[in-house]
Amino acid sequence: MKTRDDIRNVAIIAHVDHGKTTLVNELLKQSDTLDEHTNIGDRAMDSNAIEKERGITILSKNTAVKYHGKQINILDTPGHADFGGEVERIMKMVDGVLLVVDAFEGTMPQTRFVLKKALEQHLTPIVVINKIDREGARPEEVVDEVLDLFIELGADDSQLEFPVVYTSAVNGTSSYESDPTTQKHTMDPIFDTILKTIPAPIDNSEEPLQFQVAMLDYNEFVGRVGIGRVFRGQIKVGDQVTVMKLDGSQKNFRVTKLFGFFGLKRLEIQKAKAGDLIAVSGMEDIFVGETVCPVDHPDALPLLRIDPPTLQMTFKTNDSPFVGREGEFVTARKLEDRLKVQLHTDVSLRVEDTDSPDEWIVSGRGELHLSILIEMLRREGFELAVSRPQVIYREVEGKLCEPFENVIIDTPDEYSGSVIDALSQRKAQMINMKTDKNKQTQLEFSAPTRGLIGFDSEFMSMTKGYGIFNHTFAEYKPVIRNWEPGRRTGALVSINQGKATTYAIMGVEDRGRIFVDPGTEVYEGMIVGESSRERDISVNVTKGKNLTNVRSSNKDQTAMIRKPTHFTLEESLEFLNEDELLEITPESIRLRKQILPTNLREKAAKQKKIAAKKADN
Repeated sequence: MKTRDDIRNVAIIAHVDHGKTTLVNELLKQSDTLDEHTNIGDRAMDSNAIEKERGITILSKNTAVKYHGKQINILDTPGHADFGGEVERIMKMVDGVLLVVDAFEGTMPQTRFVLKKALEQHLTPIVVINKIDREGARPEEVVDEVLDLFIELGADDSQLEFPVVYTSAVNGTSSYESDPTTQKHTMDPIFDTILKTIPAPIDNSEEPLQFQVAMLDYNEFVGRVGIGRVFRGQIKVGDQVTVMKLDGSQKNFRVTKLFGFFGLKRLEIQKAKAGDLIAVSGMEDIFVGETVCPVDHPDALPLLRIDPPTLQMTFKTNDSPFVGREGEFVTARKLEDRLKVQLHTDVSLRVEDTDSPDEWIVSGRGELHLSILIEMLRREGFELAVSRPQVIYREVEGKLCEPFENVIIDTPDEYSGSVIDALSQRKAQMINMKTDKNKQTQLEFSAPTRGLIGFDSEFMSMTKGYGIFNHTFAEYKPVIRNWEPGRRTGALVSINQGKATTYAIMGVEDRGRIFVDPGTEVYEGMIVGESSRERDISVNVTKGKNLTNVRSSNKDQTAMIRKPTHFTLEESLEFLNEDELLEITPESIRLRKQILPTNLREKAAKQKKIAAKKADN
């Protein structure tokens, strides 16, 4: 069968923070792609500011490098489970994968997740053992772990014969040997192994066109852009083609622009053929999984599966007393338009209208997925309020089911008992436990997703920051009845508006944990701390000290308060209870009650108790 030996299509897959993006950076630097004057910096593929700050890849990205006259198309994929839908679709676009594994950490939950996706597509693997120079690196053991994982996941004989390359991506070195002293400043072993191992695409460019969209981009000048692979035939600018829609319908359109990828650039091209990874514009509502064909030869490829959302939140316009102080966009129309724009590129996101014109149900793949969307909105100048994340229930074979996840935890032995106890309270079931000679324990659980909401920060406190917590969606199982996770403590709620004072904070410190600094502006219904009791406590944190002519006996003592707790965006979302919201603006994150006036909130609470008693009777 005729093949295109001039190109290779390969994806880089790995667990979070095992070095995929850094490795791609070095492949770009050490190929024949960039001229000597180009400075691409660190982790150039993570172009998004949030990606750079958090050190994670959120969206798949493709580049192409030249090596010895051949083009290697490389797709850098997310490692976090919340963006697993991206990984699955990328697997359809390539012929092989580079599986990057940390030489110290070894195989981790997302290693299993991404490798499973690759093996299901019968892709040719190359294993890259990265961070070979890391203290405590154990490359031979890690290769054995990887082999065990391949066997466990049902790899065929050809996939089990994977080649191994050892690298230190951060130093730009690699070799075929596990001994770190054999490392040389070159990526040639990887390039040579790709050309030797990864199959070249089949060249069936004389047959009728089949181009399938695997990713979406959006450009305000050309509209929606479909990124994918030409599986068969050729496509040219100006062609009249048909899109085979997901619902079985067909739509004709004219190809207005084609783009190819080279280095860090997306360049306009006039034509592409079988095996090429390209971007196509010209049709506004093209979607992931749809196939572009000739008008006279409609022939759709199998649909790409998109993982359904598992968590949802209510997004609403900001109606706090401080609305409009910091944000540029505060109206319902602006927020709705922006959420709809996000749908152009994020295929795992769902936005549904509600009975209120100021509220929407936004569903995503997990807490990280939704929190990154919120962070994007606030950086763009939006003000909004969001509710506590809730799992999405589904009916499976007539039974109400909820999402469950596989949880793998690595922790020092001394904290393992606390972790097991905490997760059992969250209805997790332990599947496996093993301890190594370094007094590290690995725990494996099956846990309901709703039980894991808010667990991350609790886990880090419990293990003093030494634990590693990983989880991936597993399946839907019957709902656990008569159990509702969430915060067991109440909140300290401000009864008035003004600036918090040191004197007032000192007066309420013994009632719980304080969240605001002296001088912080607060309003009635804003949460200023966590109550030490199960119920909410209304407090005044704006009261000033009465000035008198009487000199205090402790006049030389400076008023001292404990350092307030400041939450990140994710920690704030985890803290929320059902009757609370998180107010988000470009400069502030404020916890608040849904009902702000104290008297109305207390009245609603009484009515809820009465209704609950009636239901029990």
